[in-house]
Amino acid sequence: MGEEPGAARARVLRFTNCRLLRGGVLLGDDLWVREGRILDPEKLFYEERREADEQRDCGGCILAPGFIDVQINGGFGVDFSQAAEDAGSGVALVARRILSHGVTSFCPTLVTSPPEIYHKVLPQIPVKRGGPHGAGVLGVHLEGPFISQEKRGAHPEAHLRSFEANAFRDVLATYGRLDNVRLVTLAPELGRSREVIRELTARGVCVSLGHSVADLCVAEEAVQSGATFITHLFNAMLPFHHRDPGIVGLLTSDRLPPGHRIFYGMIADGIHTNPAALRIAHRAHPQGLVLVTDAVPALGLGNGRHTLGQQEVEVDGLTAYVAGQPPLPLDWPSCRLLLWEVHRCPSYFPVGSFRLTPSRPSLHSGTKTLCGSIAPMDACIRHFLQATGCSVESALEAASLHPAQLLGLEKRKGTLDFGADADFVVLDDALHVCATYIAGELVWQAEAASQ
Repeated sequence: MGEEPGAARARVLRFTNCRLLRGGVLLGDDLWVREGRILDPEKLFYEERREADEQRDCGGCILAPGFIDVQINGGFGVDFSQAAEDAGSGVALVARRILSHGVTSFCPTLVTSPPEIYHKVLPQIPVKRGGPHGAGVLGVHLEGPFISQEKRGAHPEAHLRSFEANAFRDVLATYGRLDNVRLVTLAPELGRSREVIRELTARGVCVSLGHSVADLCVAEEAVQSGATFITHLFNAMLPFHHRDPGIVGLLTSDRLPPGHRIFYGMIADGIHTNPAALRIAHRAHPQGLVLVTDAVPALGLGNGRHTLGQQEVEVDGLTAYVAGQPPLPLDWPSCRLLLWEVHRCPSYFPVGSFRLTPSRPSLHSGTKTLCGSIAPMDACIRHFLQATGCSVESALEAASLHPAQLLGLEKRKGTLDFGADADFVVLDDALHVCATYIAGELVWQAEAASQ
């Protein structure tokens, strides 16, 4: 049967002179689009006897599925975990700005917060289609508060929670309604966690293991209960040990349910994960690797103090740390005395704790606890490609197909197969974003942005 009469009359776009990422390989082929979906040109020609209404020459560029970021805490000054009266406008701003990095869909992420924050913010972040206004919202990722105190990282200790006697009822009391929630990160060693995992997955919510001291046995039991993801592998979990590899061991575990694939997030920003660790994870389980930014509100901003939920963050170059106390200004006599102490006992003064400028020396009491990333998705893909030596196809699928598979959206997102949503990114050979399309419509272009 042919297309519906309305669809047959709709305009057909043909993108030519390009290399499509399809079926795990880059193919020299054209991309056909109609009504926001990718079209099979053979059916168009043989069943409808039609040609394209418009052709667009892509200049030999790569066309890849739009990137999907399942862990992004904010950006460009917007903090998703702040109880703003209009949280939706902040999400819209980030959705618009990440188009320039090839992201066409994302999961706004809330870090550990008090219940009143969840109750206020979650109803303001509904699932939303992407378009010229910005990337689509696939649902919220709730990272915490049901996590390990020992491996809380940048999450505020005061707001951590464990599961009470009525475990899932406690989850609902904490978060409120789960209508807009797509992903929940929790520590599987917490009592009654398996009950919570089963209840969440039964409601279509993906469960991720993270910020945890779980051993491999506990992690395997969580996967057997329905968990499918690992939050930022290697970070905020027990280190790999040959007698008990902990959560990391899930990548090669032989105790997973038949046909059950585990996915794991990797922050390939050059800060969170050593290149050797990236290579180990990728070679152990390449089909489960999901690139995430874990971007904080400081993404797109400069050095200085910013927020992440209930915490303050200090950005220094490419690194974001949990901030300590505000800098303490020093007078020059005190400065000279302190310089002597730094020279005499350097181990007492961590790198960056003492800063000297011509106008204002100061003493800083910051931490070295990493607090998310300030690298955008396209930069993470380029670093991952360089660090692992993997193929271009593998690097691109880690930011598109794999997150779509994690969320059960691989028929519509993360692919350029016929019938899928026409969300794609145009890239040069160095994987810099030239243009971003959502539903076949141009939503960002490098040339226009530079004018």
